[in-house]
Amino acid sequence: MATGRLVLRAAVGGLMMGHGLQKLTGSFGGPGLEGTGKMMESLGIHPAKQQAVAVALTETVGGGLTAAGFLNPLGPAMITGAMAVAIRKVHAPNGVWAQDGGFEYNAVLMAAAFALAAEGPGLLSLDGLLRRRRAGLRWAVLELALGLGAAAAVVSLADNLAARHEPVDEEAGPGAVGDNTVALRRA
Repeated sequence: MATGRLVLRAAVGGLMMGHGLQKLTGSFGGPGLEGTGKMMESLGIHPAKQQAVAVALTETVGGGLTAAGFLNPLGPAMITGAMAVAIRKVHAPNGVWAQDGGFEYNAVLMAAAFALAAEGPGLLSLDGLLRRRRAGLRWAVLELALGLGAAAAVVSLADNLAARHEPVDEEAGPGAVGDNTVALRRA
């Protein structure tokens, strides 16, 4: 079981860390922070630049913590949070299957994160070397709650700020649908 957890942590955590580095630094053919910021803007996730940094760091750090088996269940919770936002803002409208742009892959990563939180990182990990044992159903439920709670907060913030960035409809006049000047005055 220790070897299986090591392989699972290395695969899930390592690939998530690489995915985050694509966004953070442009490594592995990724868009870097500028491209990630533009993607956030196109998805209506505001403030786009700050959200780009947040997701890049969440995926990079969460993947690294998971791969190293350190501070479990924090790394898996970060993976769950990032994947939940991706499902909500990108993949859910496309259904389940990845071939259609759906959330199949994201769900598998979230299930793996839950399993790693439940079983713990094992003896072949930094937590194992430090004799830290945070595993079991309550840790897995905590991981899921932290990840989904953070995702809900991010989506709520993004949706609230997106409403302030709606284009102004010049022909309709002040206060019309799409006119953000009233919303900005209230903020």
